[in-house]
Amino acid sequence: MSDHQFCYYDSQSQSNRFQSDSKSLWSQPSLPSVPSLTSQVHLQQPNFSNIQHQCLTTLKGHTSYISSLTFAGKFLYTGSSDKEIRLWKRNALNSEFEHENQTNNILAVGKGAVKSMVVLADKLFSAHQDHKIRVWRVNNDDPDNQKYSRLATLPTLSDRAMKLLLHKNHVEIRRHKTCTWVHHVDTVSALALSSDETLLYSVSWDRTLKIWRTSDFKCLESVTNAHDDAINAVAISSDGDVYTGSTDKKIKVWRKNSGEKNHSLVATLEKHKSGINALAISLDGSTLYSGASDRSIVVWEKEGSDGMTVVGALRGHTKSILCLAVVSDLVCSGSADKTIRIWRPGVDGNYSCLAVLEGHKGPVKCLAGAVDRHKPSDTSYVVYSGSLDCDIKVWQIVVPLL
Repeated sequence: MSDHQFCYYDSQSQSNRFQSDSKSLWSQPSLPSVPSLTSQVHLQQPNFSNIQHQCLTTLKGHTSYISSLTFAGKFLYTGSSDKEIRLWKRNALNSEFEHENQTNNILAVGKGAVKSMVVLADKLFSAHQDHKIRVWRVNNDDPDNQKYSRLATLPTLSDRAMKLLLHKNHVEIRRHKTCTWVHHVDTVSALALSSDETLLYSVSWDRTLKIWRTSDFKCLESVTNAHDDAINAVAISSDGDVYTGSTDKKIKVWRKNSGEKNHSLVATLEKHKSGINALAISLDGSTLYSGASDRSIVVWEKEGSDGMTVVGALRGHTKSILCLAVVSDLVCSGSADKTIRIWRPGVDGNYSCLAVLEGHKGPVKCLAGAVDRHKPSDTSYVVYSGSLDCDIKVWQIVVPLL
């Protein structure tokens, strides 16, 4: 355990955190002090010239809102607020999904809303509202009919037992109640893997950042009181820097320097005027995108070894930004205004809004995407979106080469 050990967790704060999801749907004032990186032309009328986009299909089956999704190869995993994780298999030949509108694709049922998921080789990690992280093993004996079994629940029994014996491993979570520091004591809101996939990072409404070893699921470190309020998002840069975004309106940057045992705070980024709901980082790690209830996506760029500076904002959404995803050279944003916007940076540092994807009947809660194919003349992308309307939509965006 690091020096970040003591954490006081009162019931009033707990009540406030459970309202974090609903707060993110509020529309706060935008950021007049931050220059726009999109021209008024792009803001009102996205640059649709030569851009093709369509909804390939709508995946139905969930009976409550979609709270998370991720994909690996030809498989799409979706998690909902009613604890279900579903699996959808994509046909590579025609981009169709075999389990459209079916109810026989339930992979697992946990014990709390599924807030986040990541895939590592033959394992699926899922974060839940019941304060737990679950690990599911994929049986690859039959690639066309994959079977899943629960491999572990984090913290593991051995991890809990080892920490239980020593008093120094206990933290106070509310008056007269303690637990070991390896436990999350509120909703686990987001997960992310290190670039070498040896570490899993989890953040929670309990204000902690925890680091787990993916080989044996051991909790290596817990940064308590990492923020002043619920943590909603985490993103990991290719250079190992860890970014966390919170309802306290701050983004914090954490780093584990060579020779050091624990992560330390290296920067606090403050620009948003409302709670931060989503973070995404460019593939080269030089640009960070943050989305909040103020309707703006703030764009940050690296400045020196420790600093990030605001270069501007992407505007166009009319309500809270709920999710962000970087797909190759594109940035995708989902909003409480029920739309998805596709952005691309230009050589001049400005951004074009290439498309506005409309069709969901509720706020867009989660996004993922990938490059579908490259051609000499254009690039095709596939984007998956999950909404509070209980549907998952699969979109194709075809962008001509610059």
